[in-house]
Amino acid sequence: MVALILFIALLSAACNPSVVVKDPTAVGAPGTTIGKVGPTLMQEYVIQPGDELDIKFFYNPDLNELVIVRPDGRISLQLVGETIAAGRTPRALTQLLTQEYDKELKKPVITVIVRSFGARVYVDGEVEKPGELELSGPLTVMQAIARAEGATEKAWQEAIVIRRIYGKQPLVIPVDIEAVLTGEDFTQDIGLVPFDIVYVPRSPIADVNLWVDQYVRRNIPIHFGLFFPLR
Repeated sequence: MVALILFIALLSAACNPSVVVKDPTAVGAPGTTIGKVGPTLMQEYVIQPGDELDIKFFYNPDLNELVIVRPDGRISLQLVGETIAAGRTPRALTQLLTQEYDKELKKPVITVIVRSFGARVYVDGEVEKPGELELSGPLTVMQAIARAEGATEKAWQEAIVIRRIYGKQPLVIPVDIEAVLTGEDFTQDIGLVPFDIVYVPRSPIADVNLWVDQYVRRNIPIHFGLFFPLR
């Protein structure tokens, strides 16, 4: 089955050079991701645009801030101005702010707490509860489907992940759900990154082709950080 989805996606890619088709085993093993998100399920959380950060000063509570990471990845703080928060772990941001405020304060003690998470992934198609999921830590395709309350009875035992990378071509990644469930190939259960879309089609092939046509060939804009229904 997965070869059939891959063939359809390859045909779509031939019609539109902006589409890149990836074998899921080339993307990564369970829990792995691309880029700054780390290689294992134990990876420390990386701050994303839209996250709400509670920045506390133990000895200088008047400087405490509750800030939202802007789309450009920056936050604005008293005394030190703008700082890039996105792409750093809370621990790394704490260390950076401590260094910056050490120029302004005597032995600052700072804590960075992520109060809410701006990063999302989207699950659509034949799942019981389609929509957005908060990405507060590592999440695989199967975990995302489970959080969407599972696949419906009409679902095909395969899924497609579309991965949008800013400034680069989108990736279309077929995932063999059945191979994961039977234990045949756990590498199919790839880790998701912020703003991935997981689509579980109906059994007929035509539905998959329609989805590829709608979301890839026609290049319908999907804005990072903004949710809208995909059905």
